[in-house]
Amino acid sequence: MVEEDVRKLLQTLTTASRKSYAQKFRELNLHVGQETALCQLWNKDGISQTELRKQMGCEASTLSNMLRKLEQDEIVYREKDQQDARSIKVFLTEKGKQLQEPIRTIWEQQQQKILDGILPEELLLMRRLLQQMVTNLNGR
Repeated sequence: MVEEDVRKLLQTLTTASRKSYAQKFRELNLHVGQETALCQLWNKDGISQTELRKQMGCEASTLSNMLRKLEQDEIVYREKDQQDARSIKVFLTEKGKQLQEPIRTIWEQQQQKILDGILPEELLLMRRLLQQMVTNLNGR
């Protein structure tokens, strides 16, 4: 059945991709997922922990554990918001800022590896299909 093959291929792709990313990120002392939080902070440093959680689409406990590890590794730090003591802001340290280029390089290299041999018109179709799959999963 074609649907079964597609599901298996997507699962295989996801597993292989995550494994490859994990290996590269380990070289930077990071775990898969932490780079997503850092990317949000590169776009807007000093956002609230709540806003970061929403942007990442993860559970509060997942983000809290991730930030605790990133703090221990001196990549981010947290401070209470000056205007709202209930809110906690997340900031990059200099070490966190310096990870931007190596992480972007890993993303670019991985993307080139994944997309090698795929024609531009095939990429357009693939993007459209993947966007539709995301829409289907999000119930729109």
